[in-house]
Amino acid sequence: MTRYRQAVRSLLRDQILDAAYEQVTASGWSKLTVAGVSRIAGVSRQTVYNEFGSNSKDAVGLALVEREAERFMLGIARELDAHRDALADAARAGVGFVLRSATDNPLIKSVLTAARGGEDDELLAYLTTRPEPVFETARSMLDAYAADAWPEVDADSRSLAVETIVRLTVSHIVQPTASPEETADRIARITTRVAYPGAG
Repeated sequence: MTRYRQAVRSLLRDQILDAAYEQVTASGWSKLTVAGVSRIAGVSRQTVYNEFGSNSKDAVGLALVEREAERFMLGIARELDAHRDALADAARAGVGFVLRSATDNPLIKSVLTAARGGEDDELLAYLTTRPEPVFETARSMLDAYAADAWPEVDADSRSLAVETIVRLTVSHIVQPTASPEETADRIARITTRVAYPGAG
């Protein structure tokens, strides 16, 4: 495939995902249809099927969550880079960024509102029960980052700390119990104790 064709296909995919994002944030995941997405995107239904396959709705949902996860990962990396001198500060900044951003994210708000209202929570599964894209993407990125930034943390403790911070953060996105700042501080302290088990 030529570079031009790749660029065109990437633009088409973004156009379809933007349309799906618009429909989900306006009406909820349960109301999303291939016909609606194609109408908003200004393409045929066949084009959507060609891009995402016969099970287009599920594939679009996965692609939407993957795209949001990538955007979150970029923001997390910026926060971590600004606090590489101390794991606790980096964890606090990264978790705080995620929790504040999730509060204002239209897609996440739509998914959580629908689930809390007893509506179709299919898209919520990508945040809670399916291992990818959120868990695996976040774990992989954070594990590699931590190995480079804090080499004194042994591999087992690092793996446990990464698992802890990812699962606790996602849990607090879905069911917040305190302010983002309070929660970020608590998760950072827990993560640091897991990473440095002998530090007291």
